[in-house]
Amino acid sequence: MQNSEAMALSAALLAVAGELTQRIHEGVVARGFEGLRPAHGFAFARLSPAGATVTELASHLGVTKQAASQLVDEIVRKGYAERRPHPEDARARLIVLTGRGRACTRAAEESAADAVRAWGEVIGDEQVRWLGRQLTHLAPYGPIRPAW
Repeated sequence: MQNSEAMALSAALLAVAGELTQRIHEGVVARGFEGLRPAHGFAFARLSPAGATVTELASHLGVTKQAASQLVDEIVRKGYAERRPHPEDARARLIVLTGRGRACTRAAEESAADAVRAWGEVIGDEQVRWLGRQLTHLAPYGPIRPAW
């Protein structure tokens, strides 16, 4: 693959990822969950289903512990998460999604499904499934981080 082809592919993948993130966010807002940014969704993905400490969340997001703590303060204040005593570490607090946070996560899943279905209208459902399989082979395992 030539450098120009590799750059074009990279740009297309980044554009699709950005568009997908935006469509999920817009779908969440349309379903009545306001006051959130796409970065919150990346945090919700780590907090669902069992919760996480601020340190674990910071590692997942690729940010400082202070930045993760500020994000947690924000989603707690908005009613999407709560702090609980950690069941195994008395010094730590576990951040877990509230019912509102879990409902928002379901709205994000529905929004993602809507976006992917729209891809099927463009390239066909079988091609979307093929794309999913190929990307699964290429994608690194681990946290999905926002592009800060």
